[in-house]
Amino acid sequence: MPTAIENPGVNSDACWYALYTRHQHEKTVAGMLAGKGFEVFLPLYGAAHRWQDRLKRLSLPLFPGYLFLRLVPDRRIAARVTPGVIHFVPGDRPVPIAEAEIANLRQLGASRASVLPYPFLKAGDWVRVRSGPLEGLEGILTRWKGGYRLVLSVELLQQSAAVEIDASIVERARRPQAGAHGASHVSNESRPALIERRAGNQLC
Repeated sequence: MPTAIENPGVNSDACWYALYTRHQHEKTVAGMLAGKGFEVFLPLYGAAHRWQDRLKRLSLPLFPGYLFLRLVPDRRIAARVTPGVIHFVPGDRPVPIAEAEIANLRQLGASRASVLPYPFLKAGDWVRVRSGPLEGLEGILTRWKGGYRLVLSVELLQQSAAVEIDASIVERARRPQAGAHGASHVSNESRPALIERRAGNQLC
């Protein structure tokens, strides 16, 4: 099961942006943008759907309606007029996405862990993963039905993705200085088990 659709690029001066697409057109748009020479990243996850009398495994967009592409400002119009594209995020003046957030999503896909879409979160206890394929990621940890989950977030999209994690490989860490996020503490008994990954300061 593929974890992403990617088209590697070569322009180190470009920044990552998010595009909002028509419903269920993410893969089609990603293919057309790649055909135009854009560096495209569409995170995917595996899901089982019942089709008549059998189960079918599907590869679905992790963030429905969104995909990422890396470009320089003078190529935005060429991307915007691609069939199936509705607009850049958040609108007429697209905002670059932190390189760290894209790197986190790629690391998550490369880990081959079980990944699912997850509601966007902003509060909890800040921790760091000490070992394993997700080593170095930091975010929020609380309990969820006797287990734990790691949630990677893309601030601009207000979207998150969750993956199960062993709480024994995390440690308490100092929360980054990011007052604009307005994060507040939530006790382990009051919220599901989560780790939320914040954006780095570097955008591109």
